[in-house]
Amino acid sequence: MKPQLLKITHQPVTSFSVRQDIPNINSRWHYHPEIELICFHKGGGTQFIGDHIKKFAAGDVVMLGSNLPHYWMFDEYLVDTEKHLPYSTVIHFEENFIGERFLHLPESRELKILIEKAQQGVLVSGKEAEHVITLMGKVKQSSGFKRIISLMECLSALAEVEHLTLLSSIGFRYHEYDSENERLNAIYNFTLKNFMKKIELREVAAITGLIPNSFCRYFKTRTGKTYNQFLLEIRIGYACKLLLDNTQSIKQVCFESGFNNFSCFHKNFKSITGYTPQGYQHTYLKQKHPAGRTPNLYSSGSHSLSV
Repeated sequence: MKPQLLKITHQPVTSFSVRQDIPNINSRWHYHPEIELICFHKGGGTQFIGDHIKKFAAGDVVMLGSNLPHYWMFDEYLVDTEKHLPYSTVIHFEENFIGERFLHLPESRELKILIEKAQQGVLVSGKEAEHVITLMGKVKQSSGFKRIISLMECLSALAEVEHLTLLSSIGFRYHEYDSENERLNAIYNFTLKNFMKKIELREVAAITGLIPNSFCRYFKTRTGKTYNQFLLEIRIGYACKLLLDNTQSIKQVCFESGFNNFSCFHKNFKSITGYTPQGYQHTYLKQKHPAGRTPNLYSSGSHSLSV
């Protein structure tokens, strides 16, 4: 299953769109040619951006480049609570919405670099995100030429952020007509839907039309890691989400994430995150980050799963 093309609509009298969304309006794996800038005011869950999986929370700001597949899966217990109904502000604009030559001007260099980084997806949080969120609100409230100026101010502030986090791996690219990427996307989607249960190698190999041995070579060549490592990282990423939700025991998290052996879960969790499951949960709960920000998922500094 490849990402679906989403048609972004905006008023005929405007050059870009800005709106407030509630959860699950576009709750599917999708992409669009427009650049997306989104901030989360309330709610949290799991974000899927290119080959990146991680928990997101209120106070996050994310910018996505053109045609980068993504979707946000909000936590159900938050979606079902009217008092805390999640919502976000979303801006969609085309790279050349202000003119074909604009990004080639010397004064636009920082903005051009930001848009290039957004091809992987970029995240900003904490105090730096608060300023960007305020400016996004200004965009929504503005009209006419001031609307364009407000968006430029917002993007300029984002380009000046010192601690932008790149999300998808540098090697991830989606091309609608690239059959190899369609094959990788099929593997990716199958794994996301089935990682909580045992996956036989022959099952996932069948998706590609290869025998298991050939599939293993193919996947390693295309991604730089084994399929088992990829699957393991997805399971650990989901386990981190459950630990931060803090609604289940650690043993329950182990089995809910697709592991059938607690010792194996404990060993692999520490290998990937640098924490024991208990230590990871304790570190997060003891921190008092703005908007409930979480510690890094990977101690090595990597923020994505390569596919």
